[in-house]
Amino acid sequence: MPLVKFINADNEIYEVNAEIGGNLMQVALDNGIDEILGECGGSCSCATCHCYIGDDWLAKTGTPDDTEQEMLECALAQKVNSRLSCQIKITEDLDGLIVHLPEAQY
Repeated sequence: MPLVKFINADNEIYEVNAEIGGNLMQVALDNGIDEILGECGGSCSCATCHCYIGDDWLAKTGTPDDTEQEMLECALAQKVNSRLSCQIKITEDLDGLIVHLPEAQY
C-alpha cells in the first residue's frame, strides 16, 4: 500500500496507507483527515476536497481535466498545485505522496 503524507496548515503530518485503486479523497476520509470534507462524495461537483499536491508529485498525479478545473475555481486559496483529491487515483507510483491541506474548505 502506498504511503501518503497529509500536511495541514499547522504543519502537522498525518501518514496513512492508501488502498490502490481508490481516490485520495476517500483515503483522507477513511483516515479522519478533518480538512478534507468531500461533501459531494467524490463526484467532482463541489470543491470541498481541495488540496495542494507537493511540487515533486505534480507529474505523477496528472493535471486537472476541464470539469475539475471549473470546480477548482470555487476553491478558496487556489494555487497552481491545487487539485480536487477525489480526482486523484491511488497507484503504486504515489508511494510517498505529499499532500498539503488548506486551512479551510469554505
